[in-house]
Amino acid sequence: MATLDGAVEVHVSPDASSPATLLPATWHGATLTLPVLDSVVGWLDVRLPGRPNGQTGWVASDQVSLARTPYHLVVDLATEHLELYDMGRLVLDAPAGIGTAQYPTPVGHFFVALLAQSPGPEWGPFVMVTSAHSDTITDWEESGDALVAIHGPLGDDAQIGTTGAAVSHGCIRLHVSDLEQLRPVPVGTPVDVIAGQPPAV
Repeated sequence: MATLDGAVEVHVSPDASSPATLLPATWHGATLTLPVLDSVVGWLDVRLPGRPNGQTGWVASDQVSLARTPYHLVVDLATEHLELYDMGRLVLDAPAGIGTAQYPTPVGHFFVALLAQSPGPEWGPFVMVTSAHSDTITDWEESGDALVAIHGPLGDDAQIGTTGAAVSHGCIRLHVSDLEQLRPVPVGTPVDVIAGQPPAV
């Protein structure tokens, strides 16, 4: 994982003569920590948080601080379950509330972008905001965006049950006891949303 030390220039390739964009050090008020996908001398290929989903870019390695996460989250839309892996070992397989057919949870490779304070008990103890953006909603409750988050059940405990259910506008809803088990997961941790099989990289 690469934590930005400040605003960084993002290049389409390590040998690009000029940057494609400038990435600020914070995103929605939180310091950015990005998954590292590849590296060459002096450069890192990182996953980016903006729209459209799936963006990547190259940043200078001396502009970031590196760390590792043992965790990996997988949301399987076919089974309506969230899985947590620790060093490749499955440690949590939880039923989840996923997006409905009208407001589906987007499939792809994402990451934990920030941890937000819970708006209330029904949201659980915290809200884990991912880098994923809804493909069907562009402005959720006048927030200026529609980010996919992992949070409590919002009253849908019974529907989620033990098998999961399509109940949300794209976010992932968990029983509070399952959400609590995600507390050690740091920002920058990969989150893959699949539909029965891993999406293409």
